[in-house]
Amino acid sequence: MNSIQQRIEELKQKLNRYSYEYYVLDRPTVDDISFDLMMKELEALEEQYPQYLSPDSPTQRVGGEINKEFQQVEHRFPMLSLANTYSKEEIVDFVRRAEELLGMKDLEWVCELKYDGLAISLLYENGILVRAATRGNGQVGDDVTANIKTIHSVPLRLMGDDYPAEFEIRGEVIFPHKAFEDFNRQRIENGEEPFANCRNAASGSLKLQDSRQVAKRNLDCFLYFIIGDGLDLQTHYQRLRKAQSWGFKTGNFFAVAQNINEITDFINYWDKQRFELPFDIDGIVIKLNDISLWDRLGSTAKSPRWATAYKFKAEQAFSKLTGVEYQVGRTGIVTPVAEFEPVHLGGTTVKRATLHNEAQMELLDLCKGDTLVIEKGGEIIPKIVEAKHDEAILSQGKAERIRFVSHCPVCGSELVKEQDQAGRFCPNYNHCPPQILGRFQHFISKKAMNIESLGGEKMRYLLNAGKVSDFASIYDLRQEDLIGTYTSEDGKKISIQEKGANNIITAIDISRKVPFERVLYALGIRYVGEVGAKTLARHFENADNLAKASAEELLGVEDIGKTIAESIVSYFADSENLIQIEKLKQRGLQFEIIKEEKSNLLGGKSFVVSGTFKSFSREEIKKTIELNGGKNVSSLSSKTDYLVCGERIGPEKKRKAEALNIKMIGENEFISMLG
Repeated sequence: MNSIQQRIEELKQKLNRYSYEYYVLDRPTVDDISFDLMMKELEALEEQYPQYLSPDSPTQRVGGEINKEFQQVEHRFPMLSLANTYSKEEIVDFVRRAEELLGMKDLEWVCELKYDGLAISLLYENGILVRAATRGNGQVGDDVTANIKTIHSVPLRLMGDDYPAEFEIRGEVIFPHKAFEDFNRQRIENGEEPFANCRNAASGSLKLQDSRQVAKRNLDCFLYFIIGDGLDLQTHYQRLRKAQSWGFKTGNFFAVAQNINEITDFINYWDKQRFELPFDIDGIVIKLNDISLWDRLGSTAKSPRWATAYKFKAEQAFSKLTGVEYQVGRTGIVTPVAEFEPVHLGGTTVKRATLHNEAQMELLDLCKGDTLVIEKGGEIIPKIVEAKHDEAILSQGKAERIRFVSHCPVCGSELVKEQDQAGRFCPNYNHCPPQILGRFQHFISKKAMNIESLGGEKMRYLLNAGKVSDFASIYDLRQEDLIGTYTSEDGKKISIQEKGANNIITAIDISRKVPFERVLYALGIRYVGEVGAKTLARHFENADNLAKASAEELLGVEDIGKTIAESIVSYFADSENLIQIEKLKQRGLQFEIIKEEKSNLLGGKSFVVSGTFKSFSREEIKKTIELNGGKNVSSLSSKTDYLVCGERIGPEKKRKAEALNIKMIGENEFISMLG
């Protein structure tokens, strides 16, 4: 091994060790600056000597691969789900059944936390992470390896040397509370809807196509189950401890229980302490400790008989209703929010909860002074499950029922209720302040015009200050218009300096190139979502054709129903909207599909594109392939014709291409194929 290779290996070992100490043990032994300097040195060496780049390198945690389709993989061992129990009596029955089936008494059990996230299976070969897969249907799951590598607590290379040549370890991907709150705060600032709970957000994160976006979410992963050949340890507890020595994050939230009383004590302790944890759990898992007995107990079609899950009851709190506030969204929908006396629930103090819509309010039959039953369960957002009336007031006939408002609480317009819709909305589309703010925040959001340097909160301040009056006025802003200090309605202040103002102007200019389907989505037409906007743009090709379309013509478009069709007709019947579109056209926004010439130069050949390029982005290369008659495929197979190799392509991909005899071409060779 030469000196360069030795230095690369030394840096890899140090960085992996420091990551383990920081993300798993929570005991960092090196400062951030030193860590970053070592990482930069390693990146530079691997770029200069790509032959020494390996999948277990800490530089490979975020490769930037775009995964359009998640490949499905078959689990070597089925990923069964656990049977759920909801009472201590059911736990007693579970233990008794196991003892009767085995003909044994005084069995040992391991009690663990039941993490509330997404189940994952990690496959290791010779100490290297080679694949990560979701549970799926238990037999087949999605390959999410690139996204799992972004989680720093998941080791890319194991420590020690006593691990089996091949094994699986299973666990749960979670969204820690602080990371979730930071992520939701950013979404709100960008004018996007916050996620309701950590579990759904963690699950959705692993299905993102860009691993760089997953990395920004700071997910975590607890591992709790090892399966495979060559595992000599005969108890589940020993395997968990051994997994810790290999670098896995198993936590220290598990214990051996000798009897049902010790199991119950563990459950009771964590039923109270769970609210002090920095992540969500929804119960306790109980597993037979002696692994040799698992096969004797066997499994049902869905669940093992040697393990079960005790689910905590959703925590409830009681509070007195003090009033109902009504919030107006960007599409005019009015949402009622119950306000009640502050109460401690699920580790936080809450005093508000959404009532969703008029129908839900009527179902609860709210009266002034009601006692509300509030629940959190696994949800971050509290919900009201029942309203208890004061019986004395009811018997006297003095109960004052709370009715849904008939007029907009902000602009005073009479609310409208559409047939088949649960809620009411304010029809004052162009002049209702919260609708205007919501539409501005939607217009600049990532999936619309993507003016990311501006952000939802800055937009609020600019609107309050009169710096913008409609969408078109955003494109009239100059750097000197933005510099200054702004105050919100509640007295909060922000400052925009020269550099920040310059970034905003640059982002605004770039957004003029956003394609028509996203501009259409950005307009915020009621019921027209991201997919619907793309469908309409491709069908009508430009805004003028769409504006002239009748409801009947719109209904003839695939996936466009009556509600969307009527909303579009209504939008284009409003002269103010037509004036707005005309002004946006004058400022250079795209209001028609740009047709690109196609050829058959690549004649049906299939391509995999990997790495980074000088003349193209990876997406531009893929688009060029399609425009010239080629096909993009997500993974290498014997049917792939070419692997287009950029810089920093992974060595595993190259080795696979060589094994399958796939021709590898560089950027210049690809350009020459196009003449």
